[in-house]
Amino acid sequence: MNDTRMTLSVVIPVYNEKATILEILDVVLARPEVDEVVLVDDFSTDGTRDILRSIEGRERVTVLFHPRNRGKGAALRTGFTAASKDIVLIQDADLEYDPADFPALLAPIYAGRADAVFGSRFLGGTHRVLYFWHYLANRFLTLLSNMFTGLNLTDMEVCYKAFRRELLQGMELVCDRFGIEPELTAKVARHRSRVYEVPVSYYGRTYGEGKKIGWRDGLAAIYWIVRFGVCR
Repeated sequence: MNDTRMTLSVVIPVYNEKATILEILDVVLARPEVDEVVLVDDFSTDGTRDILRSIEGRERVTVLFHPRNRGKGAALRTGFTAASKDIVLIQDADLEYDPADFPALLAPIYAGRADAVFGSRFLGGTHRVLYFWHYLANRFLTLLSNMFTGLNLTDMEVCYKAFRRELLQGMELVCDRFGIEPELTAKVARHRSRVYEVPVSYYGRTYGEGKKIGWRDGLAAIYWIVRFGVCR
């Protein structure tokens, strides 16, 4: 591997993921692209915090704890502040997204063509077939976001997003919960960043398996898309 390559921080927001957190951490750390993992526990109540305390001090791993539950957006903002490498990539703590997709997400930034790269579950990657209404809502939210940002994304709500760290440092992020996805998208567009999109695999969970996003989050996303679109 080229020693002059750009370095990578992976930020993982964590909330009640005791069944998967160690597995996903091991998979991420096994990736040769990864130089640093920042885990931010958003006041888990299922024993996840105890697991994370047991790995504090592990090489290439930083563990941070919120004193109360604040939401995914707040956890990401905490992680972004702690990330120290050239590129910052978002990874969920469950097993819905596959770190084998890291090379595709990083390639446009490595090549100097992109400032931000979004994954897409709708560009041909392997995906589990689940909820039609979730799919429809996602496509609607992405379309609405595109109308305000001028981008032409296919999957605004995707977890996998990678950024040059200086781009994130230039954003004033405010969303505490799932509104962070449209906020990141709107502010990438506002900075006139070079944005690429690549296909990623997706192994979605059912609600019985721990899926947390519901219809209220969809309504909140509409609010944030419009708010950030109007306030450009």
